[in-house]
Amino acid sequence: MLSFEQSVQRNSRVALAFLERNFNLTKRYWAWELVWITYNIVNGISVTYIAAGANAVIPGFHISQSQLNTAILVLVIGTAVWSYISTCFDDVAMLFTIEKWEGTLEYTFMAPIKRVTMMFGASIYAVIHGFVLTAIQLVVMAMFFHIDLSKANFWTAILILLLGTASFIGFGFITAVLPMLFTEYGDKMGFIVRSVILLVSGVYYPVTVLPKWMQTLSAISPATYVLDGLRRSLINGQPIWQMWSSVIILVISGAISIPAGLWVFRKGEEYAKRTGKLKRNG
Repeated sequence: MLSFEQSVQRNSRVALAFLERNFNLTKRYWAWELVWITYNIVNGISVTYIAAGANAVIPGFHISQSQLNTAILVLVIGTAVWSYISTCFDDVAMLFTIEKWEGTLEYTFMAPIKRVTMMFGASIYAVIHGFVLTAIQLVVMAMFFHIDLSKANFWTAILILLLGTASFIGFGFITAVLPMLFTEYGDKMGFIVRSVILLVSGVYYPVTVLPKWMQTLSAISPATYVLDGLRRSLINGQPIWQMWSSVIILVISGAISIPAGLWVFRKGEEYAKRTGKLKRNG
Protein backbone atom coordinates (compact mmCIF):
# COMPACT_ATOMS: atom_id res chain seq x y z
CA MET A 1 0.00 0.00 0.00
CA LEU A 2 1.54 3.27 -1.10
CA SER A 3 1.64 6.21 1.27
CA PHE A 4 0.02 9.47 0.25
CA GLU A 5 3.39 11.01 -0.59
CA GLN A 6 4.43 7.99 -2.64
CA SER A 7 1.11 8.01 -4.46
CA VAL A 8 1.50 11.71 -5.34
CA GLN A 9 5.04 11.12 -6.58
CA ARG A 10 3.99 8.14 -8.69
CA ASN A 11 1.03 9.94 -10.24
CA SER A 12 3.20 13.00 -10.92
CA ARG A 13 5.74 10.85 -12.77
CA VAL A 14 2.96 9.22 -14.81
CA ALA A 15 1.45 12.61 -15.70
CA LEU A 16 4.86 13.89 -16.78
CA ALA A 17 5.35 10.73 -18.84
CA PHE A 18 2.18 11.49 -20.81
CA LEU A 19 3.31 15.11 -21.18
CA GLU A 20 6.62 13.88 -22.61
CA ARG A 21 4.77 11.39 -24.81
CA ASN A 22 2.66 14.14 -26.38
CA PHE A 23 5.74 16.29 -26.87
CA ASN A 24 7.44 13.43 -28.71
CA LEU A 25 4.33 12.94 -30.84
CA THR A 26 4.49 16.61 -31.80
CA LYS A 27 8.09 16.15 -32.91
CA ARG A 28 7.16 12.99 -34.78
CA TYR A 29 4.33 14.71 -36.68
CA TRP A 30 6.23 17.98 -37.18
CA ALA A 31 4.79 18.44 -40.68
CA TRP A 32 1.25 18.54 -39.28
CA GLU A 33 2.48 21.01 -36.65
CA LEU A 34 3.73 23.25 -39.44
CA VAL A 35 0.41 22.98 -41.27
CA TRP A 36 -1.57 23.80 -38.11
CA ILE A 37 0.43 26.89 -37.12
CA THR A 38 0.42 28.13 -40.73
CA TYR A 39 -3.36 27.72 -40.90
CA ASN A 40 -3.88 29.58 -37.60
CA ILE A 41 -1.62 32.44 -38.66
CA VAL A 42 -3.18 32.82 -42.12
CA ASN A 43 -6.69 32.57 -40.68
CA GLY A 44 -5.91 35.18 -38.04
CA ILE A 45 -4.39 37.58 -40.57
CA SER A 46 -7.28 37.09 -43.02
CA VAL A 47 -9.95 37.76 -40.40
CA THR A 48 -8.12 40.79 -39.00
CA TYR A 49 -7.84 42.35 -42.46
CA ILE A 50 -11.63 42.63 -42.36
CA ALA A 51 -11.24 45.37 -39.77
CA ALA A 52 -8.21 46.92 -41.49
CA GLY A 53 -10.11 47.22 -44.75
CA ALA A 54 -13.43 48.42 -43.36
CA ASN A 55 -13.10 51.94 -44.76
CA ALA A 56 -12.20 50.66 -48.21
CA VAL A 57 -14.91 48.00 -48.42
CA ILE A 58 -17.98 50.01 -47.37
CA PRO A 59 -18.70 53.05 -49.62
CA GLY A 60 -19.12 56.26 -47.64
CA PHE A 61 -18.10 54.57 -44.41
CA HIS A 62 -15.28 56.06 -42.37
CA ILE A 63 -13.88 55.45 -38.91
CA SER A 64 -10.79 57.04 -37.41
CA GLN A 65 -7.41 55.32 -37.30
CA SER A 66 -7.64 54.89 -33.53
CA GLN A 67 -10.99 53.15 -33.94
CA LEU A 68 -9.52 50.95 -36.65
CA ASN A 69 -6.64 50.02 -34.35
CA THR A 70 -9.12 49.06 -31.64
CA ALA A 71 -11.13 46.94 -34.08
CA ILE A 72 -7.93 45.24 -35.23
CA LEU A 73 -6.94 44.47 -31.65
CA VAL A 74 -10.40 43.05 -30.95
CA LEU A 75 -10.00 40.61 -33.85
CA VAL A 76 -6.38 39.80 -33.02
CA ILE A 77 -7.44 38.78 -29.51
CA GLY A 78 -10.41 36.82 -30.88
CA THR A 79 -8.33 34.84 -33.39
CA ALA A 80 -5.61 34.18 -30.80
CA VAL A 81 -8.07 32.83 -28.24
CA TRP A 82 -9.72 30.72 -30.92
CA SER A 83 -6.34 29.21 -31.84
CA TYR A 84 -5.59 28.53 -28.17
CA ILE A 85 -8.95 26.82 -27.58
CA SER A 86 -8.57 24.71 -30.73
CA THR A 87 -5.08 23.58 -29.72
CA CYS A 88 -6.23 22.61 -26.21
CA PHE A 89 -9.16 20.62 -27.61
CA ASP A 90 -7.04 18.87 -30.23
CA ASP A 91 -4.22 17.93 -27.87
CA VAL A 92 -6.53 16.31 -25.32
CA ALA A 93 -8.52 14.47 -27.99
CA MET A 94 -5.40 13.32 -29.86
CA LEU A 95 -4.14 11.59 -26.71
CA PHE A 96 -6.46 8.70 -27.58
CA THR A 97 -6.89 9.22 -31.32
CA ILE A 98 -3.28 8.29 -32.06
CA GLU A 99 -3.50 5.35 -29.65
CA LYS A 100 -6.44 4.06 -31.68
CA TRP A 101 -4.66 4.61 -34.97
CA GLU A 102 -1.71 2.54 -33.77
CA GLY A 103 -3.81 -0.17 -32.14
CA THR A 104 -2.48 0.44 -28.61
CA LEU A 105 -5.53 1.99 -26.97
CA GLU A 106 -6.68 -1.26 -25.35
CA TYR A 107 -3.25 -1.85 -23.84
CA THR A 108 -3.05 1.71 -22.50
CA PHE A 109 -6.42 1.33 -20.80
CA MET A 110 -5.31 -1.98 -19.28
CA ALA A 111 -2.32 -0.31 -17.60
CA PRO A 112 -2.62 0.31 -13.82
CA ILE A 113 -2.84 4.06 -14.34
CA LYS A 114 -5.62 6.33 -13.17
CA ARG A 115 -7.45 7.90 -16.06
CA VAL A 116 -7.43 11.31 -14.38
CA THR A 117 -3.61 11.11 -14.22
CA MET A 118 -3.41 10.47 -17.96
CA MET A 119 -5.78 13.31 -18.69
CA PHE A 120 -3.92 15.65 -16.35
CA GLY A 121 -0.62 15.00 -18.13
CA ALA A 122 -2.23 15.56 -21.52
CA SER A 123 -3.85 18.77 -20.25
CA ILE A 124 -0.57 20.24 -19.01
CA TYR A 125 0.96 19.66 -22.42
CA ALA A 126 -2.12 21.09 -24.15
CA VAL A 127 -1.83 24.33 -22.15
CA ILE A 128 1.92 24.70 -22.81
CA HIS A 129 1.50 23.81 -26.48
CA GLY A 130 -1.42 26.22 -26.84
CA PHE A 131 0.53 29.09 -25.25
CA VAL A 132 3.55 28.52 -27.49
CA LEU A 133 1.60 28.30 -30.75
CA THR A 134 -0.57 31.29 -29.86
CA ALA A 135 2.50 33.34 -28.95
CA ILE A 136 4.06 32.53 -32.33
CA GLN A 137 0.82 33.53 -34.05
CA LEU A 138 0.71 36.87 -32.20
CA VAL A 139 4.34 37.65 -33.04
CA VAL A 140 3.72 37.05 -36.75
CA MET A 141 0.48 39.04 -36.72
CA ALA A 142 2.29 41.95 -35.07
CA MET A 143 4.39 42.18 -38.24
CA PHE A 144 1.24 42.84 -40.29
CA PHE A 145 -0.79 45.08 -38.01
CA HIS A 146 -0.26 47.91 -35.57
CA ILE A 147 -1.03 46.35 -32.19
CA ASP A 148 -1.10 48.95 -29.43
CA LEU A 149 -0.75 47.34 -26.00
CA SER A 150 0.47 50.44 -24.19
CA LYS A 151 -2.52 50.32 -21.81
CA ALA A 152 -2.53 46.53 -21.39
CA ASN A 153 -2.80 44.92 -17.98
CA PHE A 154 -0.94 41.67 -18.72
CA TRP A 155 -1.30 40.11 -15.25
CA THR A 156 -5.08 40.37 -15.43
CA ALA A 157 -5.06 38.93 -18.96
CA ILE A 158 -2.93 35.95 -17.88
CA LEU A 159 -5.16 35.25 -14.88
CA ILE A 160 -8.34 35.40 -16.99
CA LEU A 161 -6.85 33.05 -19.58
CA LEU A 162 -5.72 30.55 -16.93
CA LEU A 163 -9.15 30.55 -15.30
CA GLY A 164 -10.79 29.99 -18.67
CA THR A 165 -8.33 27.22 -19.50
CA ALA A 166 -9.84 25.00 -16.80
CA SER A 167 -13.19 25.15 -18.57
CA PHE A 168 -11.63 24.58 -21.98
CA ILE A 169 -9.86 21.47 -20.67
CA GLY A 170 -13.15 20.18 -19.26
CA PHE A 171 -14.78 20.52 -22.67
CA GLY A 172 -11.68 18.87 -24.13
CA PHE A 173 -12.28 15.80 -21.95
CA ILE A 174 -15.76 15.54 -23.43
CA THR A 175 -14.52 15.76 -27.01
CA ALA A 176 -11.84 13.15 -26.22
CA VAL A 177 -14.66 10.59 -25.96
CA LEU A 178 -15.61 11.00 -29.61
CA PRO A 179 -12.59 9.20 -31.17
CA MET A 180 -13.45 6.16 -29.06
CA LEU A 181 -17.14 6.11 -29.91
CA PHE A 182 -16.98 6.84 -33.62
CA THR A 183 -14.74 4.69 -35.76
CA GLU A 184 -14.48 7.01 -38.75
CA TYR A 185 -13.21 10.53 -38.17
CA GLY A 186 -14.26 10.58 -34.53
CA ASP A 187 -11.49 13.06 -33.75
CA LYS A 188 -12.98 15.51 -36.27
CA MET A 189 -16.34 15.50 -34.49
CA GLY A 190 -14.88 17.76 -31.83
CA PHE A 191 -15.44 20.54 -34.36
CA ILE A 192 -19.11 20.44 -33.32
CA VAL A 193 -18.23 21.71 -29.84
CA ARG A 194 -15.75 24.24 -31.16
CA SER A 195 -18.10 25.56 -33.83
CA VAL A 196 -20.81 26.25 -31.24
CA ILE A 197 -18.29 28.08 -29.06
CA LEU A 198 -17.14 30.06 -32.11
CA LEU A 199 -20.70 31.04 -32.96
CA VAL A 200 -21.98 32.15 -29.57
CA SER A 201 -18.92 33.45 -27.69
CA GLY A 202 -18.13 36.66 -29.56
CA VAL A 203 -14.83 35.54 -31.07
CA TYR A 204 -15.19 37.92 -34.04
CA TYR A 205 -18.14 40.10 -33.05
CA PRO A 206 -19.96 41.28 -29.90
CA VAL A 207 -22.52 38.83 -28.56
CA THR A 208 -25.09 41.65 -28.46
CA VAL A 209 -25.61 41.27 -32.22
CA LEU A 210 -26.85 37.69 -31.75
CA PRO A 211 -30.54 36.74 -31.44
CA LYS A 212 -31.80 36.69 -27.87
CA TRP A 213 -31.89 32.89 -27.68
CA MET A 214 -28.27 32.69 -28.84
CA GLN A 215 -27.26 35.30 -26.28
CA THR A 216 -28.54 32.86 -23.67
CA LEU A 217 -26.08 30.28 -24.99
CA SER A 218 -23.27 32.84 -24.97
CA ALA A 219 -23.95 33.45 -21.28
CA ILE A 220 -23.06 29.85 -20.44
CA SER A 221 -19.97 29.69 -22.66
CA PRO A 222 -16.74 30.27 -20.71
CA ALA A 223 -15.09 31.61 -23.87
CA THR A 224 -17.47 34.60 -23.74
CA TYR A 225 -16.02 35.71 -20.40
CA VAL A 226 -12.43 34.94 -21.39
CA LEU A 227 -12.71 37.04 -24.54
CA ASP A 228 -14.45 39.89 -22.71
CA GLY A 229 -11.89 39.82 -19.90
CA LEU A 230 -8.91 39.73 -22.26
CA ARG A 231 -10.24 42.61 -24.34
CA ARG A 232 -11.00 44.73 -21.29
CA SER A 233 -7.57 44.06 -19.77
CA LEU A 234 -5.47 44.34 -22.95
CA ILE A 235 -7.29 47.21 -24.67
CA ASN A 236 -8.50 49.26 -21.70
CA GLY A 237 -6.06 48.06 -19.03
CA GLN A 238 -8.81 47.17 -16.57
CA PRO A 239 -7.64 45.39 -13.38
CA ILE A 240 -9.01 42.09 -12.19
CA TRP A 241 -11.17 43.63 -9.45
CA GLN A 242 -13.27 45.41 -12.08
CA MET A 243 -14.39 42.09 -13.56
CA TRP A 244 -15.13 39.97 -10.51
CA SER A 245 -18.39 38.72 -11.98
CA SER A 246 -16.50 37.16 -14.92
CA VAL A 247 -13.88 35.70 -12.58
CA ILE A 248 -16.53 34.05 -10.40
CA ILE A 249 -18.31 32.62 -13.43
CA LEU A 250 -15.04 31.20 -14.81
CA VAL A 251 -14.15 29.63 -11.45
CA ILE A 252 -17.58 28.00 -11.22
CA SER A 253 -17.41 26.91 -14.86
CA GLY A 254 -14.02 25.25 -14.36
CA ALA A 255 -15.14 23.59 -11.13
CA ILE A 256 -18.11 22.08 -12.99
CA SER A 257 -16.68 21.33 -16.44
CA ILE A 258 -13.61 19.33 -15.35
CA PRO A 259 -15.48 16.81 -13.14
CA ALA A 260 -18.29 16.69 -15.73
CA GLY A 261 -15.79 16.07 -18.52
CA LEU A 262 -14.10 13.27 -16.57
CA TRP A 263 -17.49 11.69 -15.83
CA VAL A 264 -18.53 11.82 -19.48
CA PHE A 265 -15.21 10.35 -20.51
CA ARG A 266 -15.51 7.53 -17.99
CA LYS A 267 -18.99 6.67 -19.23
CA GLY A 268 -17.81 6.79 -22.83
CA GLU A 269 -14.89 4.52 -22.01
CA GLU A 270 -17.19 2.01 -20.30
CA TYR A 271 -19.45 1.97 -23.35
CA ALA A 272 -16.52 1.62 -25.75
CA LYS A 273 -15.16 -1.33 -23.77
CA ARG A 274 -18.57 -2.98 -23.58
CA THR A 275 -19.17 -2.69 -27.32
CA GLY A 276 -15.63 -3.47 -28.47
CA LYS A 277 -14.93 -0.03 -29.96
CA LEU A 278 -11.40 0.19 -28.59
CA LYS A 279 -10.13 -2.21 -31.23
CA ARG A 280 -8.20 -0.65 -34.09
CA ASN A 281 -10.24 -0.13 -37.23
CA GLY A 282 -8.75 0.65 -40.64
